[in-house]
Amino acid sequence: MKYTSSTTAVPEANKVPRHVAIIMDGNGRWATKRFLPRVAGHVKGVETVRTVVEACVTRGVEYVTLFAFSSENWRRPEEEVSLLMRLFVTALEREVAKMHANNIRLKVVGDLTRFNDKLRQMIAQAERKTANNTGLTVTVCANYGGRWDIMQAIGKMVAAHPGATDFSEEQLAPHLAMAYAPEPDLFIRTGGEERISNFLLWQLAYTELYFTDTFWPDFSDEQFDKAIASYQHRERRFGRTGDQLAEKTN
Repeated sequence: MKYTSSTTAVPEANKVPRHVAIIMDGNGRWATKRFLPRVAGHVKGVETVRTVVEACVTRGVEYVTLFAFSSENWRRPEEEVSLLMRLFVTALEREVAKMHANNIRLKVVGDLTRFNDKLRQMIAQAERKTANNTGLTVTVCANYGGRWDIMQAIGKMVAAHPGATDFSEEQLAPHLAMAYAPEPDLFIRTGGEERISNFLLWQLAYTELYFTDTFWPDFSDEQFDKAIASYQHRERRFGRTGDQLAEKTN
């Protein structure tokens, strides 16, 4: 299925967001506050992923996208990066069968060439196993950056139209890493920072932004519902006036 950009067509406004994108921030700081190693926060964060995935299923969210590892995260201490990679492998080993049993589709997007062969093979196997599932789509962004996404899409678009010098959004869109999903309705960032941090730069053009001081390991069902409640009180105009929206609903 192809989805149209919110800059070229106005999507339907839903009470429950179809697509929620999340930067899961604050794992390390959560652990540090408890005098624990930073990796303990990442381990606890995996439990929160389960909680949020279950919340998405029960609330009728169709897509959830999680920023697990950015292209900038390679700058972190080598030991922490290594532990994160091992945690990724462990999560795939433990969670994919459960996701498949619950009709959840898993997608992993980003520049996967930097990961080792074992991890790339596990990702490919997990995607194949869940490819035909029709419930919630969980996307994990790993070694992902919004600028990388746009540049790789431009490269593919140019290759697909040799000799062309003039391009449109519609020609670029199919080559973006998440062309299979509608643009996010709601973006959540935990941990107190109020930045997009090179996440889904193209796709977040008209997304509603929600920031919370809560660290990701403490992000609960109740916190998730607060984010959705905030979204439900937004007036999503997509360039139109409030009067135009009122006329449409009357």
